[in-house]
Amino acid sequence: MRDLTERNLEHARTAYGQFMDAMTQAMGVWTNATPANAMTSGFKVVQDRAVKFAKQNADACFNLAGELANAKDLTDVLSIQSRHAQTQLQAYALQAQELSRLMVEAAQSMQPK
Repeated sequence: MRDLTERNLEHARTAYGQFMDAMTQAMGVWTNATPANAMTSGFKVVQDRAVKFAKQNADACFNLAGELANAKDLTDVLSIQSRHAQTQLQAYALQAQELSRLMVEAAQSMQPK
């Protein structure tokens, strides 16, 4: 049963990776099609960072699923979930701060000098 779970998890991870690659490519085409200026360059930085965070968060979820698949008992499951929740809440807070900072910088770069 665990082998099946691990294989399914690996298939899901691969499919997600392919989806993210296709999305990143599509965003690159869209970004390259728009004229470069302060607004688009600032937005690209925010966009790239958001994609990076999405990948990190997805990896964390896949890692959680893998750990849960190998849990020995309910106590182990609860411990794994608690640790994951704490780690992700900290990561989300840092990501939100960084995206906010980047948005402010992008907005400031559009102001006339």
